Amino acid sequence: MESLKKLFTTGEFANICNVKKQTLFHYDDIDLLKPEYVAPNGYRYYSFQQAEVFTVIEILKEIGMSLSDIKDFLNANNLKETAEMLTEKAEMMQQKIEALQRTKEIIQNKKEQIVNAIELDIDSITIEHLEREYYVLSKNILNSTDKEFTEAIMSFVKYTKEEALDIGYPVGGLIPKAQIEKNDYLNVSHLFMRIKEKALKHPFIRKSCTFAVGYHKGSYLKTYETYEKMKSFIEKNGYQISGDTIEEYVIDGLSVKGEEDYITKIMIQVEEK
Repeated sequence: MESLKKLFTTGEFANICNVKKQTLFHYDDIDLLKPEYVAPNGYRYYSFQQAEVFTVIEILKEIGMSLSDIKDFLNANNLKETAEMLTEKAEMMQQKIEALQRTKEIIQNKKEQIVNAIELDIDSITIEHLEREYYVLSKNILNSTDKEFTEAIMSFVKYTKEEALDIGYPVGGLIPKAQIEKNDYLNVSHLFMRIKEKALKHPFIRKSCTFAVGYHKGSYLKTYETYEKMKSFIEKNGYQISGDTIEEYVIDGLSVKGEEDYITKIMIQVEEK
């Protein structure tokens, strides 16, 4: 048959589509993609144009459509409905792309935190000028009970995930200047998470300021030990506390097994005397 020269065997067509022949056999069996021609000896032959149909099938599978729904779609033969459906699927794909990009960003940020933590000099205390950053804040939880604090954390983490604000930065806490001066180091006024600048219409903006920066390794309940060292360092170097303190929980149960290896970054806002 002369026309067979323009057709492909099942093996050749499978090679073009980069699939196994069994996939084409299955699509034929369920009437999803039937061969262009079946010879008297049962050999299947496919046209080059059918490669485009196969591509569409694979794309629709990738975005979650069942083979049954794909079959209905291909059999509709309605240009308007086809255009509408492809528009809908394109929007779905865009959402998936954005979700994957965000997941990639989360992984990169968490990796960066761990790499930085490996290189940390835990015992160092420095004076640093930090540029402004953008935060999402929890509700005010100053003087909250343990139960209220736990509920606030759960609610805050849930909110940041639902609103796609979490891009891999650690949750942190803000401690008012008055609490630091009273040695009340566990009394957090707000939980926070760093976010992209335009992630919220009205983010909390931490202005560029000077901070005394130190690190506490171990149980959060013993941060007072690091705070006392930092306050002594601030005094000896001619500075004084001028604003709220920022804590970031850099390394927690996600990266290490025991709380003895947890790392909390402490940033106390200061100014020269």
